[in-house]
Amino acid sequence: MIKAIFFDLYGTLVGFHPSRFEIQSLACERFGLSPSPEGILKGYGIADAFMTKQNTLMPVRKMDQKEAFYFFCKYERLVLSGSDIEVDLDKAGKIWNHIKTIPYDLNIYEDVIPVLKDLRCQGVKVGLLSNMNQSGNSLIEKFGLENLVDFAVTSSDVRSEKPHAPMFMEALRQAGSTIATSVHVGDQIDSDIKGASDLGIYPVLIDRDDIHKCFNACPRIKNLPEIHDVLESLSLIHI
Repeated sequence: MIKAIFFDLYGTLVGFHPSRFEIQSLACERFGLSPSPEGILKGYGIADAFMTKQNTLMPVRKMDQKEAFYFFCKYERLVLSGSDIEVDLDKAGKIWNHIKTIPYDLNIYEDVIPVLKDLRCQGVKVGLLSNMNQSGNSLIEKFGLENLVDFAVTSSDVRSEKPHAPMFMEALRQAGSTIATSVHVGDQIDSDIKGASDLGIYPVLIDRDDIHKCFNACPRIKNLPEIHDVLESLSLIHI
């Protein structure tokens, strides 16, 4: 029986507004570049995987200003590569600096609140796990999740990023659950799926942009309500 379910934040429960394509388009227009919506989705998939690997070795939050800027120059190049746009690091840095001037926010996806309410009503402990460099309590407050999640754990709280074990272990502790009775849902294959799987927690990939069509190492869902079908199947098997 599943007693706890943990959710990644960005790409799982919340997304950019305006969209990342809109933000990139506004920035690139200034430099005479025209990325495509499909290319931006592909590029961010590549760039986010690059960030996950970087956080495994040397977390971006620990970098000084110069190191972080160099990292995001390479990150931006990868984003644009999805649209077959090649730029050097200097131009990538200029585009990234312009992106930082464009106002944006993170908004909860429309399908999130009903699912979290259902899970809480079923007595399932709900946790939020994020590599964002702010406290879990501040994230709960920012997104108004006080009555929808039981707790949140971030890299700032445990001084460690997914896919490393400390964040998952702290989530298990706060949920009062075991590895065998917990599920983790996230959009990143390395940090979320591999991180949970390596520890023995059952992983579920949420693929809102449908960019991992061939991935079959664990259940793949395209929206959050589909998690109910996964949980129902798990109630019929031993994990």
